[in-house]
Amino acid sequence: MDIKILCPLWGHEHLKLETFLEKIRPAGYDGIDTWIPTDKNDKKVLFDYLQQYGFHIVTHQHAAHGNTFEEFKQSFLANLYECAEPGPLLINSHTGRDYFSFQQNLELIDIAQEFTAKTGIIVAHETHRGRFGYCPQMIDEFLDIREELLLTADLSHWVCVTESMLENFTGILNKAIPRARHIHARVGFEEGPQVADPSAPEWKYALDHFLGWWDRIVAHNKEINRSVLTITTEFGPPPYMPVLPFTGTPAADQFQVNCFMKDLLRQRYQIS
Repeated sequence: MDIKILCPLWGHEHLKLETFLEKIRPAGYDGIDTWIPTDKNDKKVLFDYLQQYGFHIVTHQHAAHGNTFEEFKQSFLANLYECAEPGPLLINSHTGRDYFSFQQNLELIDIAQEFTAKTGIIVAHETHRGRFGYCPQMIDEFLDIREELLLTADLSHWVCVTESMLENFTGILNKAIPRARHIHARVGFEEGPQVADPSAPEWKYALDHFLGWWDRIVAHNKEINRSVLTITTEFGPPPYMPVLPFTGTPAADQFQVNCFMKDLLRQRYQIS
């Protein structure tokens, strides 16, 4: 199995897209995890770069919206097709809302599955706060009744929402881990979705928990003979990144933290 490590555009929107791409490729990333640019020139720059350098992409559906559920459904499907345009390895989706009914969120999951059947592009639903999978106990029934439901494992959100290292959710983790087809490799803790720097000794306990979960995801994807598994080093900018009082100075450098995680994962999973 080939593991591709991607860098998020998130946190670097202040840079020209060309500058960002030329920053992450020599840093050792295999590709980018991002939304489709709304600017036509940026879109062309991104798509040309992917083709020229054989760079990989996971596209990010997060923009679905609407004043009614019917409007949201239409926007959701339209955004999936927009995300499909560059031929991504998969689409990472912020699916639904935590306040939608069970049946409404299930309808969106089924729309995504029909989209996959038509296009061949996997939609991995991110375990993200504010979405249908915002905590383990809420996703449990969805996993039971939709065997084809696949996930982006961003377990930092579950750790934050449950204020735990998921000690009481072993059964649900055992269901969710085999469904993970994409990993957001960000380390959270009991009171937040992101530690400042996972290399710091005070966060070793949290890093070890997350590495254990990611090890299981990697092992399962190998077991089912997946050709490619994608991992995004998704440590974000402020306010995800803690800042110093009064100055607003980030407690750590976001890019350096993500590169630390990239190098750790390359070594751990023997990625050339």
